[in-house]
Amino acid sequence: MLTLIKKIITELNKQYTSTDIRTYLERWIVEYDSFNQNFGIHLNNDGELDLDSTIKNIDDETLLKIAIDLEIDTPDFIPSIPFFKNEIKSSFKTAGKTFDLACKKVASEPDTAISLSNAALESIIKEILKDERLKDNSYNDNDTLYDLTKKCLKKFQAYPSNNIPNEIRQVGSGLLSCCQAIERIRSDKTLVAHGKTDGDFVIDDSTSAFFIVNAVTTIGLFLLKQYQKYYPIKEKDSEMDLPF
Repeated sequence: MLTLIKKIITELNKQYTSTDIRTYLERWIVEYDSFNQNFGIHLNNDGELDLDSTIKNIDDETLLKIAIDLEIDTPDFIPSIPFFKNEIKSSFKTAGKTFDLACKKVASEPDTAISLSNAALESIIKEILKDERLKDNSYNDNDTLYDLTKKCLKKFQAYPSNNIPNEIRQVGSGLLSCCQAIERIRSDKTLVAHGKTDGDFVIDDSTSAFFIVNAVTTIGLFLLKQYQKYYPIKEKDSEMDLPF
């Protein structure tokens, strides 16, 4: 945690001015009641932000969220989200922007974060299915996340069927169930769903949103790794490699 604190301080100083750092940190303050909050801003004798004291006063959970938001690698804590962001930001730019926005809205707009993470995963799978090497594995715009994932798993030899080991079949079946649940939550339990009334249940807590975003991250990483395994990107020969 001390190492992570140093990384956060370094990254904040690299990205923002002192004034902007204070504004950024203030957005992470949660007011419990009139007298209590999760942490406070510390100032030095000149009235300027005392960054070291402020950061060391923040609870571990909030520090992890800040680290993830700053895209700091956290291998000893929660490596999947920053790793996933790094994996998709170059090859899946649209999905990368969508997922990044989902992460930023987890605390403030949980249902929006869920919808965006679902959309990001759909976008990644569609990009994978566009690969010409995945013959006869096309998709259409009406395919749900479940449908898209099923098509990917069939190509990656992880689709639950009788001709693969039982353990792999169970993983594939569980993954499909997760995708189906995620898309149902997006469709039925968020404000994105059509025809919501005042009495309908809508997810409005960040804990559920964090859970869904992490699930999307895990599923996305698995599909990406399987894609890279079965259909690796071939490096183009440079002119220096040509025999003439």
